[in-house]
Amino acid sequence: MNIKQMKLSSDKSHIIDFGFKPDESFHHFLVLVPKRKEQDVIIFEQFDYDEQMTINALQHQVTGSGSTAKILLSTKKWQLIESELRAEFNRRLKGLEYKTAKWKKGKNYLHRLFGKELLVLAWAIEDADPGTISLAIENWIGLRPEERWWLFTMTNAATGHAIRDRNKGWRKALRFALTENPVSSSGLDTYLNQQREVLPLFDEGDSVKRFS
Repeated sequence: MNIKQMKLSSDKSHIIDFGFKPDESFHHFLVLVPKRKEQDVIIFEQFDYDEQMTINALQHQVTGSGSTAKILLSTKKWQLIESELRAEFNRRLKGLEYKTAKWKKGKNYLHRLFGKELLVLAWAIEDADPGTISLAIENWIGLRPEERWWLFTMTNAATGHAIRDRNKGWRKALRFALTENPVSSSGLDTYLNQQREVLPLFDEGDSVKRFS
């Protein structure tokens, strides 16, 4: 094994769950899946990595103004999207020859780009009729990764708090864009093109090549 191969092997061995590499960046997303179905799934955007962080400590951080929680999503709705999310992320991880992952009870770590994409879909369905979720998934799959990143950036900047920003502004707009536009129509494309005029496409630099 040469030096290059050793480095590649070492890099891959430090991947946690869905593409999160603490050695590369501490910025990640964390999906907290509860053991009891009556509890909500909580998704956090984390800028520090503390592997000793307990579930109780995370749950206590949800309500404050400085909370890193982005959404409280019912377990029932989470179960309607989790398999599609897993398939999409694992498809791209396989393309990079990274190990794949699956959702588990408790803490699930995601690369920051995957976390942004996940939240676009989660925000779109948090207050949607369950009957529209299959359409939201189809529309979400139809978006390019960089479009999902851009939508996250716009929505997060204006309405990113898990509780106080629910069903407001861009969060409501995402629900309309993904759950009320037929896949076969040009409605979603028209909506996105109008919104792109507000701000240039969010640039994630080298990460665009890695996870697109």
